[in-house]
Amino acid sequence: MMETTLGRNGEIPATIYTDSAQLAQTLADYILANIAQAAKEGRTFYLGCPTGRSPFETYQEMGRRAGKRQQSLSHLVLVMMDDYVLPTADGGFEHCPADAHYSCRRFVYEDMQDVFNAGLPEEKQLKRENIWFPNPGNPAAYDQRIAEAGGVDLFIVASGASDGHIAFNPVGTSADSPSRIIELAEETRTDNLGTFPEFQSLEDVPKQGISIGLKSICEQSKQIVLIIHGEHKQTTVERLNALDSFCNEWPVSIVFNAAGTVSAWMDEAAATKMFTTEHTEDTE
Repeated sequence: MMETTLGRNGEIPATIYTDSAQLAQTLADYILANIAQAAKEGRTFYLGCPTGRSPFETYQEMGRRAGKRQQSLSHLVLVMMDDYVLPTADGGFEHCPADAHYSCRRFVYEDMQDVFNAGLPEEKQLKRENIWFPNPGNPAAYDQRIAEAGGVDLFIVASGASDGHIAFNPVGTSADSPSRIIELAEETRTDNLGTFPEFQSLEDVPKQGISIGLKSICEQSKQIVLIIHGEHKQTTVERLNALDSFCNEWPVSIVFNAAGTVSAWMDEAAATKMFTTEHTEDTE
């Protein structure tokens, strides 16, 4: 494990782990410790979550560890980022079916909630009503709901490999963008061919999604943990390391503007080109 910084002037503290497994295990412990502290203080813990490949191992580790420790997750609220939507006959939009293989709701219910609850008695389980998604009928209400809750305690953030998209926010998104229906960029849809392998081709990927905006991520997160792992994410590290503030050509760079604390968690495969004796310090 190595401590370093990310950003042109070292704006973001960063830790480089040996591999994604070590990263996931450490992050799972860190998140569960924060959840436990909130319980001790008698308050709800709001965890902002992406779906997909980047956080998958972390969620698996959280479930294993919560079950082993019998740690209650009954006071946990998941603030989810996005979901695919489909057009309706009246010109509006609705969530894609919750049982669709590409549904973000399906991912949360099967790959998060079921995993978190597997080893816990009912009274300690994450409740379905504590899983939040933006509403396609009123996207702006999501920003208000988060604000009224007092913000997100910890937001896990991941970056699109090809264009730095965050949630469904594409290249060109402004820093003050609200939660909204988005016409999905081809790069975003292409990345999701890997996330949801049952898609046969790009034509099968829906063209619209509902997404939390960059503004809420930036302004309503008390803490952001940016996770970057895998060789395919080396470009993300390179792009962020060349910046010191938000650039709409790489939307995940919104982390530079965050009101709360930010840290980057990377593995060696993603951070390979950062290894220099001047820039890193071995902490083992």
